[in-house]
Amino acid sequence: MGFDVGNVPFNPDGWGPPETPVGPLLVKQDGAAHPANIPFAPFSRSEKLGRVADWSRNPNFSANASRSAGGTRDAVFDFALDESSALSGAAADDSSFRLVDGKPPPRPKFGPRWRFQQRPQLPQRRDEEVEAKKREAEKERARRDRLYNMHRRSAYAGGPGFAGSRRDTPNQKSSVDIQPEWTMLDQIPFSTFSKLSFAVPDPPEDLLICGALEFYDRNFDRVNPKNERRLERFKSRNFFKITTTDDPVIRRLAADDKATVFATDAILSALMCAPRSVSSWDIVIQRVGNKLFFDKRDGSQLDLLSVNETSQDPLPEAKEDINSAYSLAMEATYINQNFSQQVLVRDGNKVTFDEPNPFASEGEEVASVAYRYRRWKLDENTHLVARCEVHSVTEVKGQQTFMTLNALNEFDPKYSGVDWRQKLETQRGAVLATELKNNANKLAKWTAQALLAGADLMKLGYVSRVHPRDHFNHVILSVIGYKLKDFAAQINLNTSNMWGIVKSIVDLCMKLNEGKYVLVKDPAKPQVRIYEVPPDAFENEYVEEPLPEEEQVQPPAEKDATANAVDEVAEAEANAAAGAAEGEKDTDASVV
Repeated sequence: MGFDVGNVPFNPDGWGPPETPVGPLLVKQDGAAHPANIPFAPFSRSEKLGRVADWSRNPNFSANASRSAGGTRDAVFDFALDESSALSGAAADDSSFRLVDGKPPPRPKFGPRWRFQQRPQLPQRRDEEVEAKKREAEKERARRDRLYNMHRRSAYAGGPGFAGSRRDTPNQKSSVDIQPEWTMLDQIPFSTFSKLSFAVPDPPEDLLICGALEFYDRNFDRVNPKNERRLERFKSRNFFKITTTDDPVIRRLAADDKATVFATDAILSALMCAPRSVSSWDIVIQRVGNKLFFDKRDGSQLDLLSVNETSQDPLPEAKEDINSAYSLAMEATYINQNFSQQVLVRDGNKVTFDEPNPFASEGEEVASVAYRYRRWKLDENTHLVARCEVHSVTEVKGQQTFMTLNALNEFDPKYSGVDWRQKLETQRGAVLATELKNNANKLAKWTAQALLAGADLMKLGYVSRVHPRDHFNHVILSVIGYKLKDFAAQINLNTSNMWGIVKSIVDLCMKLNEGKYVLVKDPAKPQVRIYEVPPDAFENEYVEEPLPEEEQVQPPAEKDATANAVDEVAEAEANAAAGAAEGEKDTDASVV
């Protein structure tokens, strides 16, 4: 049998079926008559059926409608705007339909849609958004810190709190216990210190130089992390931290009426660099007649070197932890003293001055140090005498040049974020910048002391632990020298502002009555306070149970509390090293 195509009408006027139907209007099917050439249109809304194509539609209207609907569909297949179609009628019915709850369904935060269907962003746009989010997060964190500090410190200070350091560490304690019988006379915010300026005559007058200096060993300039040096211990050499009124030379100069104000370089540097300090410190001020003496207490914070004082990373609070503020201060002081003696040429050749060391006993071995008693003119009636220290001497172009020796110590790279063993040779500037950020006050005080002493060079040693958990053994990784004036300009240390602070404090204290006072840096706010204290204050501050007579040992009178504490640390280190050497046959004899 052949395939019957049927009657196919011919349209001579165009494409598609003719406008006038040719053929019967009704077609019988299954015993029933159905209209011919009429598409089937369902009456159930659930069946979205309609015409496949409409060849009789207006092509212009269809084209415009298709473009307005998106321009991606052919005109003959587009029934979106055809009111006669079943789809358009269903859409009209759907538009009039409303749900009771019109809220859109919740969008899941996590899942394939959120993770994989995001539009790709350009790298620059993404970096800008990340930086913006970081800035907003930093602002929010600073706001929370301000609110926290305000509520935490308002009760203590009796007023609005100060949003200072974000660390809540033992450094927030006052360096001296404020007694109820003390009378607060004045409080000076650090904001007023930044506006002060005073120029002193340069150079100052040298009244006397005492002690002896050894020459600097230039071989240490070639030390690097690949050629490190073990830090030696100098237990036989004594170091002195004598306060102003206990200095026999200052007593003699005061009796001869050489000046009206007396101090030491450590005390003056604490005043000059006060705006950079975070931890609390105190200075005892004694007004005797027309003279003014700036002193420190026995065991004062000024005798110890702070570590990470201006860092934002908190240190462990437990005092017995090797990385606590107190343990690190003792370790840094011990390292600084030993480093200042190891980098010298110990061949017996010394440069001697007018008088020997005024604090050493006869036959006692002392560290290489020279004390320069210098006088500055503050005004017509006020002169200041300060005892300044230099640690070594070297020859530059045939002339002897004074220098100071100090050591920075690395205790754990995770606190600073910079590993000295990897960065000192290639990124020395980055290491120094990190130290200037974490130890701004300490480096400024070292620079101020060197300027007061009239030194031309300052040597900084980079000393690190052999292992981060071993605080007994250290190595010297590098020694770098800096010209003092250039380094002071690099850390933005203004000498006129430094002397302006000292001049303002001196003028304020000269107006006080005779008696004893204490200047305390507030532990929570950037300000200092002046208290009037009884004449016997700080003389019997520590009371301990007496030991049995057979166990009592009197320390030398010349040594202070810091020197004794350092000796205890050195003895503990020696014992630890000796214990470790029992199990190692090839241990260096010098370490033992």
